[in-house]
Amino acid sequence: MSNMRESLLALVTETSTNLPPDVRRAIKRASVEEDAGSRAALALGTIIDNIVAAEEDVAPICQDTGLPTFFVECPVGFDQLTMEEDIRWAVGEATRLGKLRPNSVDPITGKNSGNNLGPGTPVVHFKQTRGDKVEVRLMLKGGGSEKKSIQYSLPTEIQGIGKAGRDLDGIRKVILHAVWQAQGQGCSAGFVGVGIGTDRTSGYELAKEQLLRDLDDVNQNPQLAELERYVLDKANTLEIGTMGFGGKATLLGCKVGTMNRIPASFFVSVAYNCWAFRRLGFVLDPETGEIVRWLYRDRPEAMARQGGFASEGAKILTVPLQEKDVRDLKVGDVVLLRGRIHTGRDELHKYLMHHDAPVDLEGGVIYHCGPVMLKDEDGHWHVGAAGPTTSSREEPYQADIIEKFGIRAIIGKGGMGPKTLAGLEKSGAVYLSAIGGAAQYYAKSVEDVAGVDFLDLFGVPEAMWHLDVMDFPAIVTMDAHGQSLHRDVEQASLRKLEDLKEPVF
Repeated sequence: MSNMRESLLALVTETSTNLPPDVRRAIKRASVEEDAGSRAALALGTIIDNIVAAEEDVAPICQDTGLPTFFVECPVGFDQLTMEEDIRWAVGEATRLGKLRPNSVDPITGKNSGNNLGPGTPVVHFKQTRGDKVEVRLMLKGGGSEKKSIQYSLPTEIQGIGKAGRDLDGIRKVILHAVWQAQGQGCSAGFVGVGIGTDRTSGYELAKEQLLRDLDDVNQNPQLAELERYVLDKANTLEIGTMGFGGKATLLGCKVGTMNRIPASFFVSVAYNCWAFRRLGFVLDPETGEIVRWLYRDRPEAMARQGGFASEGAKILTVPLQEKDVRDLKVGDVVLLRGRIHTGRDELHKYLMHHDAPVDLEGGVIYHCGPVMLKDEDGHWHVGAAGPTTSSREEPYQADIIEKFGIRAIIGKGGMGPKTLAGLEKSGAVYLSAIGGAAQYYAKSVEDVAGVDFLDLFGVPEAMWHLDVMDFPAIVTMDAHGQSLHRDVEQASLRKLEDLKEPVF
């Protein structure tokens, strides 16, 4: 293995498994500010435990390792083609080792390449400089947060906050709306990078580049520095909270950049990133490929475990679940699941609408999860990471599948909509929220992988994995009585957003 490949593999591994110090500091500050014993405090404690576990085990912080995106600054004359080959090798090797989940899927056939390689994956941006060093930055941005990124064309009318014009005040309004619309689906508390101006394509790239800045820096433009401070302060008054559970911490960082635009266009592009803000970098010697120094690590930040979910007061549920026990649950109840649960994402839900299930799901539990899986020398599968995926994608299917198969519980993150809520009430089922991104925390609840279906057809993330769990913790956030914490938080935060409609800048 060349020094360059060894260095790049170390970058991919570290980015996936070891959260940078500035992000750790932001999460620790948020944890201190939450009320002890609240749902938000519980979620943040679980997140901190997960960060520590991922670092200790050198395992993915979140099972959704996203689309690896590299930003490379290199001297004139540097061999970019060879470096791109080395990057592709490092991504493929990290996938084989279980540091990345295989996420590269053909958009037409749905076929997973199995190694994170394919047309457009990974993404590599090169920029030439007149220096003598190579700087490489890597961002792993999961699909849940990517789906909550958003672009606005000013002027526009914004729900809750009114008209956003072509000025600094209009920019303020759409950034706050971008935070509000993410709710818990983007694994809040999160971060936003904002690109003002240019065209649609370059605007999103500019927004993502803002996420490469250190969270503790100060914008050199005084107006933008004030905008960043304002958004960070006011976004937290929305009280969306961690995972959308309500709470004091909704946004942990805001970074804004600008590029000139043409008169006809005024775009504001917002790149939303979850709390699992995975980006690292280093400086390389272009001749040897060896690491000269790491970026983002000048001020190390240690973390100690918080304890996560407490078993005291939790309701123990054994699968298969009984309808009476499920109907006794109410929003806010903490539960510990024991028994066999089954993962199911987009492809499985689509399949089950028109086919029988390969296993009996009566009284069962579906977990919206695309795990990282590793097979040992004896051919037995083990879970490398297993946090929840965004549930809203299954809204068109979920109520029908619950009724068709007699399912009693759905586990996911971010909540679901009115059709699913009505289906829970009709069928006697509940929606259980797990903490998004806490992939190591939940992997430790899995005692055994009992089997898998549709692996060859759907690939690892979309396959139906059968997991035997012990004391798998979750919170009831949608019950069989028509109550939804997600609906309540969204409505309450919208009213708070309306309070911010008056001009400020």
